[in-house]
Amino acid sequence: MAIKTFHTAAWFSIEACVCYVLYTGLVGRTNRHVGTAAAVVAGESLVFAANGFRCPLTELAERYVAERGSVTDVYLPDWFAHNIPAIHAPLLPLMAYLHLRNLRRASARGQSLRR
Repeated sequence: MAIKTFHTAAWFSIEACVCYVLYTGLVGRTNRHVGTAAAVVAGESLVFAANGFRCPLTELAERYVAERGSVTDVYLPDWFAHNIPAIHAPLLPLMAYLHLRNLRRASARGQSLRR
């Protein structure tokens, strides 16, 4: 239960960063706060990729909780938990594109990043 609770809280905080980066990209706001949120998303993505595209907490949950095979290690619907990578994969390049577009527009207007 502790692993599942911690993993859900970690997922929620990372998901909040994903939503923030996506939203600010769509509305044309790129600033230092976006950079911090993007660093969280990038860090999580790198850990996920470095672990063979499998969350290390899933392995931990399976080691200590599962009687056999896979478990859902977050408090989310099973279909959603198993499809999070497929849902987020297209969002990563979209977020990068939106913020690069915003930076180019700001540069063309002679503006710098806003706080």
